[in-house]
Amino acid sequence: MEQPGEVLARYDRQMRRGAVADGPGARIERVGGVVRQTAGHRGGWNGVVWSDLDAATADRAVAEQVRHFGSLGREFEWKLYGHDRPGDLADRLRAAGFVPEPAETLMVAPVGALRDLRVELPAGVELHEVADPAGVDLAVRAYERAFATDGSWLRDHLLTRPTSAQPAAVAVVATAGGEPVGCSRLESAPGRDFAGLWGGGTVPRWRGRGLYRASVAFRARLAAERGHRFLQVDALPSSRPILERLGFTALSTTTPFLYRPRRPARLG
Repeated sequence: MEQPGEVLARYDRQMRRGAVADGPGARIERVGGVVRQTAGHRGGWNGVVWSDLDAATADRAVAEQVRHFGSLGREFEWKLYGHDRPGDLADRLRAAGFVPEPAETLMVAPVGALRDLRVELPAGVELHEVADPAGVDLAVRAYERAFATDGSWLRDHLLTRPTSAQPAAVAVVATAGGEPVGCSRLESAPGRDFAGLWGGGTVPRWRGRGLYRASVAFRARLAAERGHRFLQVDALPSSRPILERLGFTALSTTTPFLYRPRRPARLG
């Protein structure tokens, strides 16, 4: 059985250093010790997914990414992991104008080794894999109610047909009496050992009733059907205890550092 350090090295190699574009028109570039994605449209994700830097190269690489995305007028994210080098990279990003968001925990579990997956859902609650535009609408409504934010980006993400090399987003929606009360998704890239669990959210009055754990079990089955060996989650503190009970192991931390281009000062 692989040790956590070996699994982390595999994750870095496949999912970060070997990243694939996540949508039509997006491109992955490997420049100067950095792997970055430039989205094909303004609503897509822009950012750095991997870096292999040291004290002599870090500041130059950071400045280059600021120039690259700034020339396009786009904000972007440097996805910094706790084991990335150099050890003071977070300080260098702050000094360059990046703003950190709350840290999350990178957690991984073998698909076949999850435990305690049997969940008795509340009466009338059902989980469905989204299969058509009507299902996408339900998932987006659940997302907006769970996170109190606009979900139009999610609609675009779920309705975009990936190429054979891109991750496919598989959405799962929980309904109660036909009304959406929870949503989540599985990001499944062909040929990769890892499938990602993303966006697990439950509307407030349904929280604490097992919907999140049930969605993990549901997506684990989908991942197994697609041939993935591991599930990966960037876990918030609220979900980490649930995932640990299911058999997930913490491998590192990940912190989104955001950079927003400065707008020119208005005259007059």
